[in-house]
Amino acid sequence: MPELPEVETVMRGMAAKLEGRVIRHARVNRPDLRFPFPPGLARRLTGARVLGFRRRAKYILMRVDGDDTVLIHLGMSGRMLIGPAGSNEETKHEHMVMETDDGWRVGFVDPRRFGAVDLMPTAGEDAHRLLAGLGPEPLGKTFSAGVLAEALAGKRTPIKAALLDQTVVAGLGNIYVCEALFRAGIDPTSQAADISAARITKLVREIKATLAEAIAAGGSSLRDYVQPDGELGYFQHAWKVYGREGEPCAECKGPPGCMGIARIVQSGRSTFYCPRVQR
Repeated sequence: MPELPEVETVMRGMAAKLEGRVIRHARVNRPDLRFPFPPGLARRLTGARVLGFRRRAKYILMRVDGDDTVLIHLGMSGRMLIGPAGSNEETKHEHMVMETDDGWRVGFVDPRRFGAVDLMPTAGEDAHRLLAGLGPEPLGKTFSAGVLAEALAGKRTPIKAALLDQTVVAGLGNIYVCEALFRAGIDPTSQAADISAARITKLVREIKATLAEAIAAGGSSLRDYVQPDGELGYFQHAWKVYGREGEPCAECKGPPGCMGIARIVQSGRSTFYCPRVQR
């Protein structure tokens, strides 16, 4: 599933072509994805001007005139394809298309159909059922060591699971939690409530740094994910632990007999870490 840096990259790609433009034509090619498309969505978007974009967790929010916001969730395999209108034929599994007044075409492709599109009043974005109750944005000013310490207080769950809890912090996914915990030197099996204030401060710093670096690299390319222009993200080349089971740790180097990066399963997801660095 595309994680926060991938969603941010997609949103920026869409903003570069859509912001300030009028949607000359919109089309929906099927009745539903994870849930039904909003009634009259294509009609509402046709002729609308795109005012701006916002990302909330792993959701893209496209604001249009008339005080409406289109919510887009890429799901497991969704991606946005952007190219000149008229030069690209409709792609297989392309479920929604928007064409702008200056000749760009944006298509939402989702082979597995776990993505979602909805329409809501812009003034009520944060009250939407998919957004209400989300924790702070990890790259936002409201996400601090004090805020995270308060959220972790009393949590008798592993820190890895706590960071994946979207009510604790919004938008963090498996890849970037593994990477941030490695950078912070924290064992992913440690109890969340037992993490010291000093380590929480370092963890917040490394979460922000990891996400910022991944966004700058265009995200990580996993299976279906590519950037809107078709280019691959390349942050996967900077992974220190994720997907590197058995490989030497770049930090501790590993003494003779060391088994390298370890993999365990937590809450049904693979966790990668270095037992020597993360304690």
